[in-house]
Amino acid sequence: MSLPPIVYCPTDVPLKPAPINPHWVRVGTPEARNALLSRSSDGTASTILWDCTAGEFVWHYDIDETIYFLEGSAIIGDATTTPRRFVAGDVLFLPKGAVANWHVESYVKKVAFCLRPQPKLFGLAIRGAAFAKRMLGGRAAPAPTLSLGA
Repeated sequence: MSLPPIVYCPTDVPLKPAPINPHWVRVGTPEARNALLSRSSDGTASTILWDCTAGEFVWHYDIDETIYFLEGSAIIGDATTTPRRFVAGDVLFLPKGAVANWHVESYVKKVAFCLRPQPKLFGLAIRGAAFAKRMLGGRAAPAPTLSLGA
């Protein structure tokens, strides 16, 4: 499936319930919702709009996720990192395998850029093919230089 060159993703879309795993909830009854905004043609990357009400929970990441916080705040840390408050405008990266402790004081809304990492050998092959394509395809002609005087 081929995607158009530009895909517009509005963030004023309705969100659907996306319950947090009940075994992960530590305090309160946080209610999460989300909406899929975009997905890559190969299905390995997606953009998700997500929000959540107050509560504390642990989240186990089975993907790489880059978060851009839109509204509210959350205090996030892990077993080795001091918890930090993230607010609108902040960015956080959580790699596959991370286990993060979330404390949403009242409400938080984020855009999540998610990527399913491929095996390293597969990624190396893709980068090698792209490099070969660049080398075999040639490069664009250099920009002309301007000479002053003749």
